[in-house]
Amino acid sequence: MNTGSHYKLYHFIPWTRKKIYKMLILSSIPTLLFYFLDWKWLAIPWVPVALLGTAAAFISGFKNTQTYNRSWEARQIYGTIINNSRSFGIFVKDFIRANVPVEETIIHQEIIYRHFAWLTALRFQLREIKSWEHVRTKSYNKEYLKYYKVPEWETNIEDELKAFLNKEELLYILTTKNKATQIISLQSAQLRKLNEEGKISEYNYTALENQLKELYDQQGKCERIKNYPYPRQFSSINLYFTNALCFLLPLGFLGEFSKMTEKLGENIVWLTIPFSILLGWVFLVLEQIGESTENPFEGNANDISITQISRNIEIDLREMLGEKELPAAIQPVNNILM
Repeated sequence: MNTGSHYKLYHFIPWTRKKIYKMLILSSIPTLLFYFLDWKWLAIPWVPVALLGTAAAFISGFKNTQTYNRSWEARQIYGTIINNSRSFGIFVKDFIRANVPVEETIIHQEIIYRHFAWLTALRFQLREIKSWEHVRTKSYNKEYLKYYKVPEWETNIEDELKAFLNKEELLYILTTKNKATQIISLQSAQLRKLNEEGKISEYNYTALENQLKELYDQQGKCERIKNYPYPRQFSSINLYFTNALCFLLPLGFLGEFSKMTEKLGENIVWLTIPFSILLGWVFLVLEQIGESTENPFEGNANDISITQISRNIEIDLREMLGEKELPAAIQPVNNILM
């Protein structure tokens, strides 16, 4: 997530520079052929270019709207996780009672620390790379990684979970496929045991189990976004329409500028190159922006800041436990917050 007022041009232009190079080539070749070899047939009417541009603009707008909706839904899900986590922390503290204060404190800590483990396992699962994601397959995204770090790629999940799970639980969780799911299962098993021991009343036990169900619901929503890509058919036609438009743009501009040669001279056709670069860059960047927004958990600079959100939840719940030594909040690096 970018925390600045906007992307700076010295970041944005290099990120999109290949689009500029592409339009420079696509516009220069027909202009050179038109001017030096007198290939007048390269000039086409503007009407087909305008019609294709309308279709490309429509599908680009549709894609960007839908990919933004995926990103915003992901942020709403994590907003709900924040609220559910705080509620779960309060319920654990106030609903679970033991005759010995020290024992009660230990139980509270065990359950809340296990919740930290769930947050950790979930974010690691969401940062796994899928075949349709772009952060490590597109050169411009790989280059942009120099401006920030993805914590889940820099550390090991086993080392992260050690701080929150006992040895027996850690060994079990590391053998499972869906670690976040099994951590909540461990939570439920302990709550059932505490209910059988009389440390949680029936009503409070039901309320706590409902909180676990809510966490499962939010995890499932995250997994749906992570594991179901933006439909490839819509992604493909956006790419095809945009590239077809970029190919025809110089030909259309040649047609328009060639009409002005009698009044303004033959050199007017050279304006085809800058105008084609500018307009083509706009459409190509729209396509690239949509692409960089469609997978909000992949490790892109435009991702939902799930690492920072998880750390903030941890700080809140540690304070509920009365802890004074709290982990530091995660700060943006080059205005990128992960």
